[in-house]
Amino acid sequence: MPQPPEALDAVAVRTWCSLALEALGREREAIDAINVFPVADGDTGTNLYLTVESAAAAVEAVFAAHETGTTVPVLADVVRAMAHGALIGARGNSGTILAQLLRGMAGVLAASGDPDHLRRALAEAASSARLAVARPVEGTVLTVASAAAEAAGATEPAADLTAVADAAYAGACTALAHTPERLAALGRAGVVDAGGQGLVAVLGALLEAVGGRAPAGPVPAVPAGPPLTGACAEADAPVSGGPAFEVIYLLEAADDAVGRLRTRLDALGDCLVVVGGDGLWNVHVHVDDAGAAVEAGVEAGHPHRIRITHFAADRVRTHREPAQRAVVVVVPGDGLLGLCAEAGATTVLARPGEPPASGELVDAIRRAHAREVVLLPNDAGLRHTAAVAAEQARAEGVRVALVPTRAAVQGIAALAVHEPGRGFDEDVVAMTAAAGATRYAELAVAERQSWTTAGICQAGDVLGLIDGDVAVIGDDVTGTARTVLDRMLSAGGELVTLVLGEEVPDTLAETLEEHVRGGHLAVDTVVYRGGTRTAPLLIGVE
Repeated sequence: MPQPPEALDAVAVRTWCSLALEALGREREAIDAINVFPVADGDTGTNLYLTVESAAAAVEAVFAAHETGTTVPVLADVVRAMAHGALIGARGNSGTILAQLLRGMAGVLAASGDPDHLRRALAEAASSARLAVARPVEGTVLTVASAAAEAAGATEPAADLTAVADAAYAGACTALAHTPERLAALGRAGVVDAGGQGLVAVLGALLEAVGGRAPAGPVPAVPAGPPLTGACAEADAPVSGGPAFEVIYLLEAADDAVGRLRTRLDALGDCLVVVGGDGLWNVHVHVDDAGAAVEAGVEAGHPHRIRITHFAADRVRTHREPAQRAVVVVVPGDGLLGLCAEAGATTVLARPGEPPASGELVDAIRRAHAREVVLLPNDAGLRHTAAVAAEQARAEGVRVALVPTRAAVQGIAALAVHEPGRGFDEDVVAMTAAAGATRYAELAVAERQSWTTAGICQAGDVLGLIDGDVAVIGDDVTGTARTVLDRMLSAGGELVTLVLGEEVPDTLAETLEEHVRGGHLAVDTVVYRGGTRTAPLLIGVE
C-alpha cells in the first residue's frame, strides 16, 4: 500500500478531483432526492457533479500539457486550475458555493500543501464562501464547511495531513447530521442539507486521496413527502413559491463594479451568490425578472455563458390553448405597429433613446401565447437583449427562434415571407434569408460636427447610413435619399421599401418612386408611413 503523502501535491490534487467526481457520481441521485432548500428542484447532486467535473477537466488539462516532459505540474498550477474549472463550470446555488470553497482552498494551497496550510485552506474556504452569499443561512453547506474548518483547526499542531483531513471530514459529517435541527425546511422534510451532503462527499474524497482509505459517510435521508420550497433569506418562514427564475452567468468585471452588482441583484431577488475574483466572476441569483438580472450584469461588465432556469412555468400559463406559432416584432414607430399587427405579429414599440428591455420582449412573447415564436429585434443594438429574452422564454417552455434583423425594413421583409402553415425550421430559414437579402439604410440629421466614415459632417447635415455606416453627407433629405438609393441599387435589387418618418411629406415618396422608375425600370417600390421623428426615412433594397 503506498505511503500517504506528507503534503498535498499536484498528483494528490488530481486524485482528489477524480475521487470527488466518482463519489458525486455515485451519490448524485440520492442528493437530488433530498434537495428541498433553497428550491426543491431536485438538481443539487447533478449541479455539484457538473461543477466538480469541470474542475477535474481543468486539472487534467494541466497534466496533459506535461505529458511530453519528464516532470509533473507544480501544486500551484494544479489547484488554480481546479478553482478556475469549478468557477467557469459552476451550476446552481450549491455548485456556485462549492466553486468558492475550492477557490478559497486554492488560494492557500498554492503556497504549500502541508498540514498547516490545509487547515488554513479549509478556514479560508469557509470564510470566503460565507462572504460570497448575500444572506447566509445556517443549516446549509455553509454550516458544514465551517464545521469542517473548525474541526481541522482543532487538531494537534503535529498532526499529519491524513489526521487533518480526517478531522475535517468527521466535523462535516457531524454538522451535516444536525442540519435538520438548524433549518426548519429540512426538519419538516426529514432530510439533511443536500449541498452539505455533497460537500461531505468531496471531503471524503480528499481524505481518501491523502489517507488511502475510503471513508464511510452518512447515508442521505430521503424525503417521505412531496418536495418543499423555501425562501433563501428566511429559513424559518412558511414555505412559499419563491422567485420564478434561476439566473447564472460568468461575468468579466472589475471588483468595484461587482460590489455595485451585488447590491442591485440583492434587491431584485434572493439566493444571491457571487464568487470569483481577478476579473472573472460567477453570478447566481433567483429572481422573477431574469432579464433585469442579466442587464445588471451588462452594466457591470461582460456577462456570458448565461443560463436561465424556470422554476414555475405555471405562473405564466393562461387557460386558453396556445397558438402553434407567432411572430414578435420590435418596431421603431407608431406607424409600423398597425402594419405589423395586420400581418398577425405581436409588437413591441421602441421609442427613440428608449430601447425595450428584455423583460418587455419576454412579456410580448407571453402575450403572443404560442408554442413557437419567431423574434425580430430589428436593431443590431438589441441583439443581446433579444437573446436574453429568448433564453428566458425557452426556460418557460416556448420554442423561440431569434432572427437577427438589424433594421425595421429587414423585419418587414422577414414578416412578408412568414407562413405559419409550414414547418418551424423551414419558416425560420425563409424569414432569415429574406432579412439577410435586404440591404438597409436610413437618413438622419447630424446634431453636431463630427467625424464619420464619409468625412466631416456639420450640425444640420443630412446623413445617409447604409448598413449602419455613414456613406453619404448631404444638404437636404431628397438629394441625400436619391444618392443613397443609387448606391444601393448599383449592386442590384428588385424591390425598394420606403418608410417615411413622422414629419416627412408624402411628396418625398412620390419623388423617390419616380427616381427609381427613371433609373431602374425593373425595380418596384412600396411605401409605408411609420418611421420615427429622428429618422426621416428608412430604406430597404431586396
